[in-house]
Amino acid sequence: MSENKKKQVLSEKCLGIQPSGIRKFFDIVSEMKDAISLGVGEPDFDTPWHIRDEGIYSLEKGRTFYTSNSGLKELREEIARYMKRTQGIDYDPIREVFITVGGSEAIDLMFRAMINEGDEVLLPQPSYVSYLPCTVLADGVPVVIDLKEEKEFRLTAAELEEKITDRSKILVLPFPNNPTGSIMTREDLEEIARVCIEHDLYVLSDEIYGELTYGSTHVSIASLPGMRERTIVVNGFSKAYAMTGWRLGYACGPEEIIAQMVKIHQFAIMCAPTTSQYAAVEALRNGDEDVAMMREAYNQRRRFVVFKLREMGLPCFEPRGAFYVFPCIREFGMTSEEFATRLLKEEKVAIVPGTAFGDSGEGFLRISYAYSLDNLRKALGRLSRFVDRLREAEG
Repeated sequence: MSENKKKQVLSEKCLGIQPSGIRKFFDIVSEMKDAISLGVGEPDFDTPWHIRDEGIYSLEKGRTFYTSNSGLKELREEIARYMKRTQGIDYDPIREVFITVGGSEAIDLMFRAMINEGDEVLLPQPSYVSYLPCTVLADGVPVVIDLKEEKEFRLTAAELEEKITDRSKILVLPFPNNPTGSIMTREDLEEIARVCIEHDLYVLSDEIYGELTYGSTHVSIASLPGMRERTIVVNGFSKAYAMTGWRLGYACGPEEIIAQMVKIHQFAIMCAPTTSQYAAVEALRNGDEDVAMMREAYNQRRRFVVFKLREMGLPCFEPRGAFYVFPCIREFGMTSEEFATRLLKEEKVAIVPGTAFGDSGEGFLRISYAYSLDNLRKALGRLSRFVDRLREAEG
């Protein structure tokens, strides 16, 4: 009898995907005394009490059952009302709104529901780390569009058209943007919408930071003529309501796409956490003042961080959304990873190399200002000291 050949244990597709570049430094930070992290995109606010109370009350009432696969009807109705009052878009809460385990699950589900092998997904970068691996896992082909600092990291119609081929199917629209803090205005989106309609592109509009814009109001591309029927809006409760650990997101879009996303979710997840869903109903009904308070606090921190970075001579595009800044460190002649690694070792400050968000992030760093002003002052003081040392060493 011939000897059995040993089978390969792991998927080649999975092995080819690199781990998230965001987490690399924070395993070290957790064991480093007196280290300060400005890297994780997590609000430092507690979930507002009235939202927590609703979650607690749901447990006290024994509401520990499965919900429908699509989520609580009550929550989907609140989301539909929210989309109507903030963006003027009408969604059927039963057929066009669906609850997911965080916005990240919705991203994954859209790709798996829509992509056939070889379909191209247009990915503006720098951007959130999940888009590219989720594309690959769904057998799609990622096509990167490098965003430019001189254009405030906005996507232009010309940049989009340059990358479109006969296989192009989905455009990821990651605005307000993580990591740059860039936004897209209505005028910007109108040009992008024109190209999408002309080339029959669908859009994944990731609007998780939509409530966190400064000096302007967020506009969803789904609200523009001809775009509702070709856009999946992804959003959630983590950032605006400080509900990261509750793991709750949602998707709104055309019934035919949502139905297939729900089907995958049905077999893989069943339903989003029930306690979180009851809390989210309260967040949407009575959380506007909480969001406004947190947004104002972030705005104060944003202005402070940009001022301090410019004071130490680091060029920094002024972010208009989310809670990140993306300063340039090219003058020092080292990679983003080298800079971040040395800063962590020498000054015990953790930030994320720009390359964690795509190759076009080389020469930049992502700093989160979702932290207290006291921690920001300490960390930026250490960064300033580090930058001064580098310049002195250069002569």
